[in-house]
Amino acid sequence: MSVRVRMAPSPTGLLHIGNVRTALFNWLFARNQGGEFLLRIENTDTAREVFEATEQIQESLRWLGLDWDGPVTFQLDNIEKCRKLAHELVGAGAAYEDEGAIRFRMPDEGTTAWDDLVLGRIEVQNKELEDVVLVRSDGRPTYNFASPVEDVQDRITHVLRGPDHVSNTPKQINILRALGADLPVYGHVPNVNGADGKKLSKRHGAVTVDAFREEGYYPPALLNFLALLGWSYDDKTEIMSRDELIERFTLDRIKPSPATLDYEKLDWMNGVYLRRLSEAAYGDALVLWLGEAGYDWAAVRVRETVPLVQEKIEKFSQYPDFVRFLFEDVRPDPAVLDGSGEVVSAARDVLAEVEPFTADEIEAALRGLLERLGLKPRQGFQPIRVAVTGSTVSPGLFESLELLGREKTLARLSAAGGGAA
Repeated sequence: MSVRVRMAPSPTGLLHIGNVRTALFNWLFARNQGGEFLLRIENTDTAREVFEATEQIQESLRWLGLDWDGPVTFQLDNIEKCRKLAHELVGAGAAYEDEGAIRFRMPDEGTTAWDDLVLGRIEVQNKELEDVVLVRSDGRPTYNFASPVEDVQDRITHVLRGPDHVSNTPKQINILRALGADLPVYGHVPNVNGADGKKLSKRHGAVTVDAFREEGYYPPALLNFLALLGWSYDDKTEIMSRDELIERFTLDRIKPSPATLDYEKLDWMNGVYLRRLSEAAYGDALVLWLGEAGYDWAAVRVRETVPLVQEKIEKFSQYPDFVRFLFEDVRPDPAVLDGSGEVVSAARDVLAEVEPFTADEIEAALRGLLERLGLKPRQGFQPIRVAVTGSTVSPGLFESLELLGREKTLARLSAAGGGAA
């Protein structure tokens, strides 16, 4: 039988990164096996459904490059089928009516067991299982009924989900057996925790995919990073392309212990990916991010800055403050420039004579100036940098001045020189 897996998020909030990691494991397994990855919206709890969340779930997966097979399905579309099956279970004595609802009659003796792909053999005493509601009194099926019913309908072969569903699995196994259905193989993948060791969740400060996108992470880098949260290829390989992840992914390498979302490692990995891009590809990704972030800076100008920033920043959210001086007027802190009037004014006079106004010529002129003034580079270049860029941190000084151009460079040095005496 061909592998068929699914991602089945609830549209009660925006998709967070822990759910995406679990979806990624399903997707990698399906692609590795030449199978199918389905997307199902589990909207049985309609009172808490958020329409925007349904769209955000799909957009988040597209942004990360996780494609699904076939149309998106919605659990409530099967409401009539679930009602019919529930009444059939009542007729067979496997369920009963209770104050307008229909409950499943769990076995009282023995155990329910399965061989979990991640956690190993799990056995649960049946006496610990409550008679779960299959259909509410208002006619809506519950998650524990609708989900396994749809798994059967979709011919799901493997159910890979978070460990919080371990308690649901024996209930769903008994329901499927009562329906005479084949059981999927179950695997409960580890949680993703924050640095404080607590599980990421929508109700406890979860980080949504949108937040990572807004921070300027590069999708292939984030995908690579997420794959390593609870899985590894070996004990040393970390940078892997999408195709390499698909080729190398196996379920037996999933670890049962919780993974920690390490932002420093993510930033490092994102920087590695960005530095490996061609200038053209980097510019494309940067221009796209700036547009989404609401910046109307000229794309041509942005692309001109790529050589200045590509080796310097780890994520695109660092870009605006780094190069803002090239797109907007700056106001240097007078306190930082205090006592620097001589070098700033002298730099203005020297640079006025530089021809052509290129980084090499600018560097030669300014180094000559500092030598004549008896200043060390750190003493002389810092006030010039602050006067022109408004910050003590910027791309390479000489390249920045070339890109800014002679006119604006001289104007800013003139303005700063008068207040830097």
